[in-house]
Amino acid sequence: MAEFGSALAASFEAMNTAEIAAVALAILYLVLVVRENIWCWAAAFVSTAIYLVLFFDVRLYMESALQVFYLAMAVYGWWQWRRGGRDGGVLEISTWPLSTHAGIVMAIVGLSGASGWLLDTRTAAAFPYLDSFTTWSAVVTTYMVTRKILENWIYWFVIDSISIYLYTSRGMYLTALLFTLYVVLVVFGYRRWRRNYCAVPIAVAA
Repeated sequence: MAEFGSALAASFEAMNTAEIAAVALAILYLVLVVRENIWCWAAAFVSTAIYLVLFFDVRLYMESALQVFYLAMAVYGWWQWRRGGRDGGVLEISTWPLSTHAGIVMAIVGLSGASGWLLDTRTAAAFPYLDSFTTWSAVVTTYMVTRKILENWIYWFVIDSISIYLYTSRGMYLTALLFTLYVVLVVFGYRRWRRNYCAVPIAVAA
């Protein structure tokens, strides 16, 4: 613990303006998502653009590639939250059936194994399998956020917990601290979205 504290302090001293901005905007993004505020997607777009470069620099290639997807999803999410509801109205919170989630989990495991093997055998990627798992999981979960699927918070809890280990191991202590905060906010996000969902019952998403 003392070693982590020292490393974190050193990270604060060494971090550049870009990482500070990325972290601040990432926190703002999640806070706004919890509140179902559409401006979360603007914060996500800018933060993502910065992290794309940062992750590439520390050889987390799948995480870096994921940021390209996030950029597209920020635009898509803005549109969906504004016009993706019934009759082109505001999108409401919905859920997916267990069978859909089972299929998603199997697909994530399969894709993670395939891309992890490629990275492990053909690149110098760090933690190729874990990096792949968090990447493919985040692809699906980000789409779930754009559609306001309630269970996205459960997925994020798992992804963010694993990400804390990944970023700590690569010396990205400030980002690891950010994801620790994410884990806490995810719990609040799930509770708030579930309360809102139960207050206005809607049909299960197709």
